[in-house]
Amino acid sequence: MTTRAGFVALIGEPNAGKSTLLNRMVGAKVSIVTHKVQTTRARIRGVAMAGESQIVFVDTPGLFRPRRRLDRAMVAAAWGGAADADVIVLLIEAHRGKTDGVDTILTALSEKATGRRVVLAINKIDRVEAPVLLKLTEEMNAAFPFERTFMISAERGYGVQDLREWLAHAMPEGPFLYPEDQIADLPMRMIAAEMTREKLTLRLHEELPYQLTVETEHWEERKDGSARIDQVVYVARDGHKGIVLGKGGETIKAVSKAAREELEEFMGRRVHLFLQVKVRPNWLEEAERYTEMGLDFRDGN
Repeated sequence: MTTRAGFVALIGEPNAGKSTLLNRMVGAKVSIVTHKVQTTRARIRGVAMAGESQIVFVDTPGLFRPRRRLDRAMVAAAWGGAADADVIVLLIEAHRGKTDGVDTILTALSEKATGRRVVLAINKIDRVEAPVLLKLTEEMNAAFPFERTFMISAERGYGVQDLREWLAHAMPEGPFLYPEDQIADLPMRMIAAEMTREKLTLRLHEELPYQLTVETEHWEERKDGSARIDQVVYVARDGHKGIVLGKGGETIKAVSKAAREELEEFMGRRVHLFLQVKVRPNWLEEAERYTEMGLDFRDGN
């Protein structure tokens, strides 16, 4: 039988549901999902099999107006992911509609997506009534010539199968790009760091989550089949270190426990996770930190 394989870029505003859709499509958790915006930093590729097709999803950072180097690098990564894709899926939220941010993305799509197949996925359809959806569909398709429009709920799974099947047929003919049992091309070291960063993001508030990063410093495979993972949480200020540690270390202990449990479930074996918190005032200006996040430091200029 003829096999197909290609890349699909998921783009949209922060918090539109791209990571949730990626995880739903792949059937496993490969991208962090939180209620906070701008949590996806790297272009995480999740690999989904659909019949004789292999769909490689590029989950891009949310597109927004960048303010600092990290923001600019994230937005560049998002458009880089779109430029490399065979199909671009623009994800918007049904209840928010055609926002100013969506308008900005549509303008950029007109300039950057020439020759690309672009489809629209209206997410969180369970939050609005049918007439609202119909009006939004008409408004969006009047603004940009989408090849198809899909109504979905990434969280609940509504409409996701239809989107997956359409994408499977849209992939170009060719051999599979990854082994059939592989779900992501990110190294486990980075997936582990992302899982810990998700737990920190959920636990902490305000600006702090965007002022920290997590790196897997050491990974040891043990004879009993378990793994020892040592990670460092880098924060920008001394005051942040105390917040991450919490009173009597309770915050970092809770984060470590939650991250370890999720890693064990993901890997199917025991994990010994050890976290350290270090202050690096200028980590946002260090090229090495960006490389660890899968971003290009130069894109932040």
